[in-house]
Amino acid sequence: MMLMGLLAVAACTSIKAPEPVEGPSPELCAIDSLMWRQPDSALAVLLEYDGNTDGFNGHYAQLLASELLYKNDYEQTNRPELQRAVGYFDSLLVMADTRHASTKTTAFLDARAHYINGVGYYERDSVVEACEEYLKALEIMESHFEEKELIGYKAKFMALTCTHLTALYSDQYLHEQAIYFGQLSLPYYQKHDATPWHLAWIFCEIGSQYDMMERLDSAASYYRQAYEALPDTIGLTYRDILAHQVYLKYKKDRQSTDVLTQLYRLLSEAESDKEYLARALSIAEIYCQEKSFDSAMVYLNEVFQKAEGIDSKILAAQRLKEMYEDDTVTGNVFSLFLSQYVSVGDENGKMHSELANLSQKYEKQRQDTFHQKEKNSLRKLVGYVLCILFVLTAFLLVVLSMNHRKHKMLKLQNEEAAKQLESERYEHKIKQAALSGRLKRSNESLRTITQQLEDVRIIQKIGMDGKKTKTDFTSFIESEICRHILEIVEDRNFKAKIDCLVYKDYALNKKQLKELAEAADLNLARFGLRLKKDFPDLTDDDIYYCYLYLLGLKDADISALMQRAYSTVCERNRKIKRIIGTEGNLSLALRNLV
Repeated sequence: MMLMGLLAVAACTSIKAPEPVEGPSPELCAIDSLMWRQPDSALAVLLEYDGNTDGFNGHYAQLLASELLYKNDYEQTNRPELQRAVGYFDSLLVMADTRHASTKTTAFLDARAHYINGVGYYERDSVVEACEEYLKALEIMESHFEEKELIGYKAKFMALTCTHLTALYSDQYLHEQAIYFGQLSLPYYQKHDATPWHLAWIFCEIGSQYDMMERLDSAASYYRQAYEALPDTIGLTYRDILAHQVYLKYKKDRQSTDVLTQLYRLLSEAESDKEYLARALSIAEIYCQEKSFDSAMVYLNEVFQKAEGIDSKILAAQRLKEMYEDDTVTGNVFSLFLSQYVSVGDENGKMHSELANLSQKYEKQRQDTFHQKEKNSLRKLVGYVLCILFVLTAFLLVVLSMNHRKHKMLKLQNEEAAKQLESERYEHKIKQAALSGRLKRSNESLRTITQQLEDVRIIQKIGMDGKKTKTDFTSFIESEICRHILEIVEDRNFKAKIDCLVYKDYALNKKQLKELAEAADLNLARFGLRLKKDFPDLTDDDIYYCYLYLLGLKDADISALMQRAYSTVCERNRKIKRIIGTEGNLSLALRNLV
């Protein structure tokens, strides 16, 4: 009663689509998602739905109700409400297409509405109307979605629709069309990872169509694919495939013994009357081919009496009528039965023609749509290529322009650099000439100072009062501590630009500085005391620096040995020069003082 109460609700009084002011409710979306996985649970949840039954969600609820009734093997009892929903979604889709608005959700719902409406027609034996609705569902999907978008539930929907068309055309013995839609369904089965049983069934169905057309190699290929798709050898699908393969083997080899043995085994394994009668009809057909009419009659009479499908009854009646040709009374029974379907056959011929035309029209429209999409894709591709070429051309022009400017600037820079280089060369020549004159004067000064030092040494050696005073500069340099210092300097080649901390392993300690002072006092007639006496502004540290300058060390050497920054040593150099009153080389000035 609850189910009938839900289905009695009319979703809308008019199929005219209002302005879509609402979207699908979260509750209905959740039921929709659940339907694809657990249709029984989804139906139970839908029965509890008490949301809006008007507008978009009202029609959406009726669509879900129809789909769930079918998926749960109930009769479709809400036909009027469903057909109003079909008109509503058609109007919405037309409106969205006209306005170039987003149509993905509406298109999918509209296609589903046409599909399930087709199911309702087929349940009422309105085959042509069902076929039209199935084809309309495919057309909507293919015109509103790219192939790459047909995945997941959409791929499953496409597979189901194509499968229904395959079964529809197969039931009408329109083999070419059944094969076409069966093959059309295969990529969609693979896209949504269908169960092996469903995939095996569609392979077997395509194979059976080729089989009935006597295209035996193609039939064998599809039967083999169906068999390979199965995960096990249990169930009706496996037995159907095996029965088809066995019968096909007989058609190829015409060896009935092994074939009949296998068919009898399958007959004994039948789990329903329908399966049993299908196997019996296959056995009867082989007996007919082998002219074993008595054996064939047993199974044909059983099929004629018990089969529910009219096609099986007609086939059995045709065979029995031929066998009872001599028995007028019995033969008339079958003739009378078959005569009832002559008018039906005429109607079927008309229906077959309509169905074939629908399939042909769909194939042509599909090809036109495919070609149009190819043209659109080609136009897009040409547009992309032209855009890329335009961008590349613009980029190349910019690069060439920049390179031209760069070369021009580089040329100007080279010319400027050449002028500057020439100027620097001229200045260098002048400076070199000046330095050459200075060097000559310095050499002359150095010879004079050296001569003076030699004179002082001789005077001091003889002594003014006849005493011997030891001021031997050579002995000072040859002292152990001085040799040690000079060896370090010669080996290391200290650099002014490097932090003095890098050379801390070569620094002079207090003991070594004391030894240096003692060597100077011993060999240079207490030179440190004389400096302190003559220049009171010199500190004890200044005196140590003077000893090192006496050895001819550079500021960089002293920076490393004394572990003082190069700039600090240079400042001390200037300080000592200022105190002793010299502007020349400090080492020469100090040696002169010695």
